[in-house]
Amino acid sequence: MRVLHVYKTYFPDSLGGVEQVIKEVILSTSAHGVESSVLSLSLQRVDPTITVYGHPVHRCKSTIDVASTPMAISVFKRFSKLAKKADIIHYHFPWPFADLLHFACRINKPSVVTYHSDIVKQKRLLKLYQPLCKKFLTSVDSIVATSPNYFSTSETLQSFPDKTRVIPIGLDKSYYSSSSELLKSQWKRRFPDKFFLFVGVFRYYKGLHILIEAAEDVDTPIVIVGSGPIEHELKTHAAKLGLTNIHFLGSISHEDKVALLELSYAIVFPSHLRAEAFGISLLEGAMFGKPMISSEIGTGTTYINIDQETGLVIPPNDPKGLAKAINALVDNPVWASELGAKAEKRYQALFTAEKMGREYFDVYRELLF
Repeated sequence: MRVLHVYKTYFPDSLGGVEQVIKEVILSTSAHGVESSVLSLSLQRVDPTITVYGHPVHRCKSTIDVASTPMAISVFKRFSKLAKKADIIHYHFPWPFADLLHFACRINKPSVVTYHSDIVKQKRLLKLYQPLCKKFLTSVDSIVATSPNYFSTSETLQSFPDKTRVIPIGLDKSYYSSSSELLKSQWKRRFPDKFFLFVGVFRYYKGLHILIEAAEDVDTPIVIVGSGPIEHELKTHAAKLGLTNIHFLGSISHEDKVALLELSYAIVFPSHLRAEAFGISLLEGAMFGKPMISSEIGTGTTYINIDQETGLVIPPNDPKGLAKAINALVDNPVWASELGAKAEKRYQALFTAEKMGREYFDVYRELLF
């Protein structure tokens, strides 16, 4: 069984959450005999085909980008050629250019869409795109939502109840093998006390400005891992407030991230807009048995983190509420530990890569047989 995944970016050119999900789907379905490849775009002039994590990645150079939608003329011919060799086309939404590819190349292979997120920011362009979007989602054979929360709150998905199923994103714990004692001791020297951890790309919907404002009412160190488009303004904001408990680490290695996940007291995830559809780093925290703090935004974040069971859920865009939640976990270490244990148990029941791979394989098999 050969599956072609189609998305605008992929490793090693981009390191976002959707890319990580594609990788996890590919690796977890390979245990069922699925052979996968990826078609994506790149900003660089690159080798047309490379191998990443053991599977081929076919890349075309992006020639134009409109509203976070990279495009390239060369991809039409490439997609047609690759689609002929595939048994199933697996699109990852949103990428409006993929809708054009689907129709322009007259794809008649079984197709599935993983619906990662509604289009949130480009509201004016969304009105122009909606007819094409509806036609595209109508034409594909199956749609996968990543959480029941997102399925129930997405107006777009509610138009396709009969062809949409929920498959939660899963992670493979073996990829996060325990970091060395030497590495952990180095981080312990830098952060010897309890600290809260945020990991992610610095984007407008991540709510990091809320976390920075909350830090004024918190004594506990807050370690922020990542980088992104709004990095400068976030650091400037923290400096203006004179905060000494906010620590920006920038981009770090996977091994360093694992060490920090192991050592952290809790995970803080202040995303405040629906553009945050799931929260991979929140799930990483659950996988390591950490209590979590997140906001109720009607998406997968509150499928991972259940209020008062695996952590605390607060209203979005509420710095005072976030500070109160942080302090509550700090002041109640036994309770925090219990929440973390339940978070890990929930990960094991619902969010393993093995479970996700088995369920995607079932979708593929139904499409073919």
